[in-house]
Amino acid sequence: MSRAALLVLADGRFPAGGHAHSGGVEPAVKAGRVHDAASLAEFCRGRLHTAGLVSASLAAAAVLGLDPLALDEAADARTPSPALRATARKLGRQMMRAARAAWPSASLDALAVARPRGAHQPVVLGLAARAGGLSASDAAHCVAYETVSGPATAAVRLLSLDPFDATRVLAGLAPELDVVAERAAGAAVSASTEGLDALPAASAPLLDVMAEAHAAWPVRLFAS
Repeated sequence: MSRAALLVLADGRFPAGGHAHSGGVEPAVKAGRVHDAASLAEFCRGRLHTAGLVSASLAAAAVLGLDPLALDEAADARTPSPALRATARKLGRQMMRAARAAWPSASLDALAVARPRGAHQPVVLGLAARAGGLSASDAAHCVAYETVSGPATAAVRLLSLDPFDATRVLAGLAPELDVVAERAAGAAVSASTEGLDALPAASAPLLDVMAEAHAAWPVRLFAS
């Protein structure tokens, strides 16, 4: 196991395209739901325990060797918003390019051929983690962190929020990140014996609604 690989994969400078996406916080800011550090923390907490849990479990399952095509279909079923599905696949394409450069593997190559328009980003990340020698828990932690770090970083730009306040939000969520990541890794273990229905299917309807509205904006700072 290479924990150094985890640092590379979780690094915000890893060229996976996440910097262009707000994780739903841009429409939340426009709607007035996120306006300061406290409301940002609540937004991130809700995203972590819903979309974050689902994504982390998919990534963990990919590390454990579950069929990535089946996982990609499971991700589709758990993403009711067409806008979010399109975003997940766009991010998956970019993650695939970066992952294949960093950790070349037959499994990544096979998924790239099978899903030329992009697989869901958590599935690709899970395969990258596996190729890098990481565990299911490592992959789940990486995805859980990404789920909240993206919106926090975007909020700094959208609200002119003090970066120290955004960092405090992330630090405050650290214990919950651990809980969600371990729950996701445990669900992936269950799915390896019980089938993909054992993976979480938590939903966040408001995120879905905001994503659809955001996709129709003529002018926006972030792609999603």
